[in-house]
Formats: sequence, structure tokens, C-alpha cells
Amino acid sequence: MANSVLIVEDSASIALGYAAQLQSAGHEVDVSENLADAKAALRDNDFDVVLLDLQLPDGNGMDLLSGNSSDNKPPPAFIIVTADGSLTRAIDAMRLGAYDFLVKPVAGERLLTTVRNAAERGRPARKAQAAKSKDTSNGYYGFIGKSPAMLQVYEVIESVASSKATVFVTGESGTGKEVTAEAIHAAGARSSGPFVAINCGAIPESLLESELFGHVKGAFTGAVENRIGAAKAADGGTLFLDEICEMELKLQVKLLRFLQTATIQRVGSSKVEPVDVRIVCATNRDPIAEVAAGRFREDLFYRLNVIPLELPPLRARGKDAQLIADLFMDRFGKEEGRELTGLSEESRATLYEHQWPGNVRELQNTIRRAVVVGSGPTLDLALPRHTGALAQQAGNVSNARAALATPDPVGDDKRTATQDSWEGMTLDQIERMAIHAAIERCSGNITKAAKVLDVSPSTLYRKLEKWQSAAS
Repeated sequence: MANSVLIVEDSASIALGYAAQLQSAGHEVDVSENLADAKAALRDNDFDVVLLDLQLPDGNGMDLLSGNSSDNKPPPAFIIVTADGSLTRAIDAMRLGAYDFLVKPVAGERLLTTVRNAAERGRPARKAQAAKSKDTSNGYYGFIGKSPAMLQVYEVIESVASSKATVFVTGESGTGKEVTAEAIHAAGARSSGPFVAINCGAIPESLLESELFGHVKGAFTGAVENRIGAAKAADGGTLFLDEICEMELKLQVKLLRFLQTATIQRVGSSKVEPVDVRIVCATNRDPIAEVAAGRFREDLFYRLNVIPLELPPLRARGKDAQLIADLFMDRFGKEEGRELTGLSEESRATLYEHQWPGNVRELQNTIRRAVVVGSGPTLDLALPRHTGALAQQAGNVSNARAALATPDPVGDDKRTATQDSWEGMTLDQIERMAIHAAIERCSGNITKAAKVLDVSPSTLYRKLEKWQSAAS
């Protein structure tokens, strides 16, 4: 997915190097050489990410980070890129809401990964400013909706926000688990502190401990700088652990110790550091089933499940679908320069008939697609012809069936199959064929294939890595 990136860097050669790498990855890039130009760019444009140098000709880049706030739009994710890698400056930057702190020189792969993650998964503490007020006529903080099911959610958030108790958010994919975590943070006493999100399923096992607890320079190959980690960066605020049930068992033990002692030990360091954070975690899996299957520690589950909060699917929220659709239609209509009067009558009926297996995320993508490809003052929604029960299957069976006619390029499982040839095949073989067929249809784009299959990209990467290791 292309993102808009502002590079604030006074060295032309470094700025051009960053720009070339980002543009080759499909991102839109703008460059400012000083603070004044950067402030003007942020005032006049919307950026997803800002790469910010601290030593600028007309001042300290930290001033841009601390002064960037707006009542009209959420701020971008700031990534500090500087030659000064002191721990003090890193902590200061994180407290002001920076997403990450990189020390020059930055490897190209690390730059692209950090920019992508910042745009997709994280926003700094001030992201809560996107909500103009705690309560509105149609929602609560980042939520839109006033159905009875959502009013109960708002009530729970309000009652637990000021507590330090851990909240375990569950719900189907696309129901707004990260929005819930941000609302808990914004409604509580820690709202002035940092909000740090980390996706436990999107980071390789070998790097997750470092991302979570930090590391010292030289701790392992590639550790060319000190890193404070998400837990320390969230000190005084909230740490959101998304897709918690995808965390490997070995790291679950260390997370449990962190929760019990409120201390961390960075990889490669013998020093124990105290950390004061509020934990909110989330999963779209059934955590009790994960415990029963031995994939999630029972003691960790009970440590995290102090306050359970289950989010309702969109199909159970009644007229909220209309409110959300109108919001997206207005937003995307403005972005695309279309003057829209509303949804067609048939599309309004469809809002309530469709099961929305992808929930709010699916509705958002459906509205955007209709705005981009449609014409005229009314908006017509084109929805897939599948039943809700089928679409809700964990592996998206409808896509798997369609994929069975494509050969599986992995191992000895190469074969051509149709829907009638399931007999004699294992679930793993069927899954492989569906995944590889989807990747092939998407021209090798893992992110697009994940959307087709209604799973997270991290799930596909993890499965592909597992199969590759088994074949070698």
C-alpha cells in the first residue's frame, strides 16, 4: 500500500537516498530541508509518515514533533532518523509520540519496514486527538455507532479507562480492536502519556523480543544501535499488544515475567529496568481454545484476562452500518472529488442484508471501491455473492475452493484439483494450494493475497516461511 511520506533532512544526498528507496517501494515522497518548510508542508498536506532529522539548520527537529498537533486531522507517525543515538533522546522522542527512533546510517530494508509498519500499525500518542470529543451524537472517541451493543462497549471502556487493570479485547477481524485500545488510553488518566502498539503476529519470532523489550548494541547480528523497545517506549502510558495469541510460547514466558515484575531486561543486557505501563491486548482468535490446544499459556491468559471485552460484529450493530457507510462515503467522496448525495436504495438495503464477514474494514473497502469506480451522484455498492456463514469460516473457504484449480508449487504436493477432489487430501495440502493460488493471482503481492483470503499478511509470511524451512 502506497503511503505519503515527508522527509525532513538538510543533507541533500541523504534525503535523495531515502526518497529513491521509498519511491521505488511505491510511496509518495516530499522533502523539506528545514523546520520552516516542514511546518508549511504539514500545514498544507496530509502525510502518513514523517522521517525527521533532529539537527536542522533552523532548529531542533524535536520542536516539530512536540508542536505538531491539529484539531482537524490526526498527526502523521513520526520516525526520528538521527546520528545522535543517545538513549535519553530516544526516550524523549518516544514520550512526545514518535513511532520509532533510528540511528544513521539506516539500512534500506529497515527503513522501508519501519515506514510501512508506522503507517499501517502505529500512530503516536496524539492519535487520540483525531476524536474531537469524548462523546458525540453518533459515537465515542474513534468509534462510530450508537447501537445497544456498542453502547455497552462504551460503558465498559468508560468504567475501566482509569484503572491499570489489563484489558483483553476479543472480536472478529475488522471490528475495531485497536480503536478500542486507543479509546481506553484516551479516556483514562494516562492519555497524556504514550500509546504504543505492537503487532505480535506481524513481527518474526527472532525479532519480536527485541521489538518488545529492546536490545543493546552488539546483542546480535544486525544490532548496530541501542533500542529501547515498545515496553519502555510506552512507559507512563499504554502498551497495546495486538494478535497476542500469535506470540510464540518461549516469548510468552518472558511476557508473563514482565507482567508480574513490571520490569524489562533488554536483549544483551544484564540491567533490569522498571516500566510503568497499562496493558491492553487483543486477538481475533478464541483465547480459551488456544489455551486448550496448548498454543497459549494458561497462566498468561488469566494474567491478561482481568477485564474481558468482546466487540460485536458489524452485522449485530443494526443501523450503525448506515452511520459508518455515510462517514466513509463523505470522506472518500472528498478525496476523489465526487459530489455524492447518498447511497442508492438498493445499496441501503444491502447494508443490512450482507453479513459483513470482514466487519468495518470490509465496509470501508467496499465504500472506497464504489467511490473510485462509480459515477453519478448516488453510490452503488458491489458486494460479493457469498453467504455470511461461508464467509465467516476462519480460512475463508470460498476463496480456498476457488483456488483448488491451481497447482501447488510446494514440495511433492503439485497437482491440479477441483472442488470434487478434496477426498484424500489433508487440510494442510488444501491450505497450501489456496494460499499459493491467491498469491499467484495477485502477482506475488502477499498483502493483496492476504486481503483476498481475509487473513493478515503476517499469517501468510509465517506459513510460507514454515513451508520453505520444511522443504529445505
